[in-house]
Amino acid sequence: MFNVNEIMQTNEMIDGQHLDIRTITMGISLLDCTDSDMAKACKKIYDKIARFAENLVKVGDEIETEFGIPIVNKRISVTPIALIASASDALDYSPYAKALDDAAKVTGVDFIGGFSSLVHKGYTKGDRILIDSIPNALSSTELVCSSVNIATTKTGINMDAVAHMGKIIKDAAQLTATRGGLACAKLVVFANAVEDNPFMAGSFHGLGEPESVINVGVSGPGVVAHALSEVKGEAFDVVAETVKKTAFRITRMGQLVAQEASSRLGVPFGIVDLSLAPTPAVGDSVAVILEEMGLSVAGTHGTTAALALLNDAVKKGGVMASSHVGGLSGAFIPVSEDMGMVAAAQSGILTISKLEAMSCVCSVGLDMIAIPGDTDAATISAIIADEAAIGVINNKTTAVRIIPVPGMDVGEIVDFGGLLGTAPIMAVTQGDSSLFISRGGRIPAPHDSLRN
Repeated sequence: MFNVNEIMQTNEMIDGQHLDIRTITMGISLLDCTDSDMAKACKKIYDKIARFAENLVKVGDEIETEFGIPIVNKRISVTPIALIASASDALDYSPYAKALDDAAKVTGVDFIGGFSSLVHKGYTKGDRILIDSIPNALSSTELVCSSVNIATTKTGINMDAVAHMGKIIKDAAQLTATRGGLACAKLVVFANAVEDNPFMAGSFHGLGEPESVINVGVSGPGVVAHALSEVKGEAFDVVAETVKKTAFRITRMGQLVAQEASSRLGVPFGIVDLSLAPTPAVGDSVAVILEEMGLSVAGTHGTTAALALLNDAVKKGGVMASSHVGGLSGAFIPVSEDMGMVAAAQSGILTISKLEAMSCVCSVGLDMIAIPGDTDAATISAIIADEAAIGVINNKTTAVRIIPVPGMDVGEIVDFGGLLGTAPIMAVTQGDSSLFISRGGRIPAPHDSLRN
């Protein structure tokens, strides 16, 4: 139960420190929507989503009004479409994306995730068709998000899929060249993807999930930054304890909203994802948190250590506040969505190499990074491979959401709008990775994966 003091503290965090519920995400299984006739399958998909999520936005708005807690997004995730569409003999799965987009629009949600494929050990026919369909699907829809899992600690890294995704990202960027390569902002390449992630663009409804489920993603970098501003000069023990207590309060709010949404919608409560997800708003920044710890700018020496402390303390504080914590749960470092990260990148101190090092200790990986439009597919694939290796060896989720912005070069700025923010074009390391990427095959799973 919330006491009066907790409620007052929560109100202060909402009013002045950018605290919000980032998303209520309804997961929906589409396994019963398979059909050998693509048109029939698409109708089943549309009808089921429209039926299950009919009241999602309405309920979210009601909770927001009654409790005074901002809920930024209402979203839907579905079973990876490669599994559903493979029952048909279609050679292009873009119509499935259109069905998802139409269903998202009729329900009023902000995004729908699940135009996805799981190829960490190899391709099925449906997987290959879905991946080939991604550029057209994302460029011709507004609300659809896509993800591809190319590696796990148990299976290793599917380097054929890594090479494939470099080309797909280039094609998706080109098809949305007039919008800064926007399609790539809706596409995530994963290692060790989780089944209950409520955050876009990587959300999908896993095979181990129930028929439908409510997952909530909280946020609050501004709240943590404010709390740390009150312990300036204190030892790191105090810093860690401050983050833990703040994460506890943030997650308690998420638990309340999740339970309310679950009860009102008649859908089981899944998890609270307690990730610190920044926004373009000034002060709502993971970079600012790192700077509150004593760094002059995010990306300077000490940044990885500071981020490790933050991520660990967030998890420790949050796990005590909710009966079910899941998703990614930690700290996100998306460049374009974090004004502090943007400033650090523009200064030249925050580089892709440093972000890669930081991804060893944060929740996801290389997220919302804009690079020169003429970057070749092999280089993009090599960046994906490096990030996947970090995830596989460390048995954690890592991801790449990278945008080669057509016609732009290092130092220029691309504006994606809304929560996607503004990104400086960052330099990639010079060199040629094409022979490495062209080898194909599979990088074996590490010895640590043999745990049975």
